[in-house]
Amino acid sequence: MQVMSIAAAGLFGAQHRFEASARRTASAPLDRLAEETVERIQAKTAFSANAAVIKTADEMSGTLLDMLA
Repeated sequence: MQVMSIAAAGLFGAQHRFEASARRTASAPLDRLAEETVERIQAKTAFSANAAVIKTADEMSGTLLDMLA
């Protein structure tokens, strides 16, 4: 299912953004603290949205299989 692969790529991208921001903050904690905090919040939101897409697609597939059975 293409939706799953797109959402999985979104999860990977959000995780990468979060980790990169955390590394930048660890190396220079006070240089861009506000911007990096916003970046991590956006990455967390993107991760949650993609996880919700995967969950919904899984539920829809299950419902469709139940209807066909």
